[in-house]
Amino acid sequence: MDGLESLLKEVRECRHCDKNLPLGPRPVIQVSPRAKILIVGQAPGTKVHDTGIPWNDPSGDRLREWMGIEKDVFYNPEKIAIMPMGFCYPGRLDKGGDAPPRPECAPLWHDKLLGVLPDLTVTLLVGQYAQKYYLSKKKKKTLTETVKAWDEYQPDYFVTPHPSWRSAIWLKKNQWFEDVVLPVLRNRVQELL
Repeated sequence: MDGLESLLKEVRECRHCDKNLPLGPRPVIQVSPRAKILIVGQAPGTKVHDTGIPWNDPSGDRLREWMGIEKDVFYNPEKIAIMPMGFCYPGRLDKGGDAPPRPECAPLWHDKLLGVLPDLTVTLLVGQYAQKYYLSKKKKKTLTETVKAWDEYQPDYFVTPHPSWRSAIWLKKNQWFEDVVLPVLRNRVQELL
């Protein structure tokens, strides 16, 4: 546990890309060596940055619904670890929406953190940035194709779109995700809890 606490202190004090963060650094992470489920998302939005609580926004509500769990389970680090691709709010794009996660963050911290999380059984790769990083060449051409091939990544990974409001159109066009993938995801989560 000392190794994890020391590492978390380093992460929380990270200022590696400070000059590129419009709201300044505020790394948001939730981990415990006993967690069996890891969620790798994109990067905190402004509400998460303000509160320091991961997935503390409508996207988090939808993700919890997809997983079939309540907030008390989701925010229990003994059960669920949360490690975004970028730990700090990256700012906004000129054309709207949040900027991509900072590219330095995952290579700097992910392997170190995974090394102190021995009980992880499954990782949810939420959105294209997590899928690109973790699946590498196994990722399909598009997010839709990757999510359609979800069973190819089992038992180590579940792939999902990002649960933001922007995914509402995607969900309407891809009803199979709710009909086929989500029941399997919910069952797997319940098995591990």
